[in-house]
Amino acid sequence: MKKTRKTGEPINRREMVKRTAAGVGAAIALSEPSNAVTTSTTFTGLAAEYDKHDALGLAELIAKKQITALELLNAVRQRVEALNPKLNAFCDLFFDKAETQLKVGPGNGAFKGVPFALKDIGIHMAGVKTTSGSRAFKNYTPNFDSTLVERYKQAGLVIFGRTNSPEFGLTTTTESVLFGQTRNPWNLERTSGGSSGGASAAVAARILPAAHGSDGGGSIRIPASCCGLFGFKPTRGRVPMGPTQFESWNGCSHHHVLTISVRDSAALLDATAGAEPGSPFFSPKPARPFLKEVGAPTGKLRIALAIEPTTGSPVDPECRQAAMDAAKLCESLGHRVEEAKLPIEDAVMRGAFLTVLRVSLARVLDDATKVLGRAVTDQDVEPITWLIAQAGKAISSIEYSRAIATMHQTGLAMAKFMQQYDVILSPTLAKPPVALGVLSLSRNDVQAYSKDVGEFGPHTALYNVTGQPSMSVPLHWTKDGLPVGVMFSGRFGEDDLLFRLGAQLEKARPWASRKPNV
Repeated sequence: MKKTRKTGEPINRREMVKRTAAGVGAAIALSEPSNAVTTSTTFTGLAAEYDKHDALGLAELIAKKQITALELLNAVRQRVEALNPKLNAFCDLFFDKAETQLKVGPGNGAFKGVPFALKDIGIHMAGVKTTSGSRAFKNYTPNFDSTLVERYKQAGLVIFGRTNSPEFGLTTTTESVLFGQTRNPWNLERTSGGSSGGASAAVAARILPAAHGSDGGGSIRIPASCCGLFGFKPTRGRVPMGPTQFESWNGCSHHHVLTISVRDSAALLDATAGAEPGSPFFSPKPARPFLKEVGAPTGKLRIALAIEPTTGSPVDPECRQAAMDAAKLCESLGHRVEEAKLPIEDAVMRGAFLTVLRVSLARVLDDATKVLGRAVTDQDVEPITWLIAQAGKAISSIEYSRAIATMHQTGLAMAKFMQQYDVILSPTLAKPPVALGVLSLSRNDVQAYSKDVGEFGPHTALYNVTGQPSMSVPLHWTKDGLPVGVMFSGRFGEDDLLFRLGAQLEKARPWASRKPNV
């Protein structure tokens, strides 16, 4: 592609990249960071040209030598400098390590040279802190890479930073005493979601086209909904979590990414999926690469419409409308949609989930004594975190064992239900993005906090308990411009079907051109 100057002289992508602003409004002149490497060009960004490409598209520009990986990294660096003070999406930046990775040579995978960021919880990179958003781990620096990080590097991704998460991923907003509040690019007074809210803010603001996230109760899909992104939670066991921890919350936590495009999510799952030695979970092997599912026919799907939460909590009219509109869209695409009631007794399922969460957190704080060299106290963690952990310590071994058995029975009930349907459609959230502070772990009233969290995201945790794949698709915006996601969940192991449907929805109602004015 070429553009023409007023004089008629052609201008190519590389020249555009050198001369234009970073897509954050008018051109911004930024000083070169102290750890920057001098290159043949002084970057002010990629402007609209950058925003036309997802991660695979940027990798293609690098492969065709239309830009260099270092030029792209510098462009991202300047976007971080321009936007992170407003958003607080990143808690740690290490562009020097990313530059070293480029000098050594990134992997030769589909994303060779594309900048990438890791969520600050549940995943380790040698020489980089993993704080889990907690003061108890603020100085923890592992000397190894997680299996998933190894696979990201093999895919060619250039890792330059850590994105914010709330303490131990315990809430559906991204706010912590350690790193402060992460703001939603669509409205800086609203939550970006949690717990992958730093990732969602960074991708929504177009600092980068994809970022790592994890989902233990909705923590990829919830921020995707809040920030207008595609958020995909794979089937349990699809993405590795080792080597030091092969499961979290007894298999409820799953890792993947938040992206702008469906195809990036599919290709990143191709790059990372597969069992690792020692893993207790194995997901069914796909028939072919997930990227090949993007654009493939879906067939006529049987879709269960489940708008009402099993909790009985109310659904905001905007979220209800989002689901209804999505149902109509699916019908227009040839699918059969019918209202259905999920076969779940919510109090029993949620009680089991919370039992596992509480016990798991109590263990994490006990493990933290090795890092701190002393026992963790209520001064090391946030008030709600402390109360949840104390509740976990009080749970008996019998209660814990029963909770695991209950989760397995929940999976069985849903597997039987899914014999009638291919996909379940519901609102991702029961409310549009709420104000910052409402879902914070620093509140002192645990009952009020639990009520607010439960009423905000009542739909998502079920699919963590069952291990089913689930995605939030950005199909709706409120009248005042806030994103509202719609959730589609499939049978265990059928990630491929969700990618086919996600791509069909993306084509029918494109969202990539919708960008926040931040």
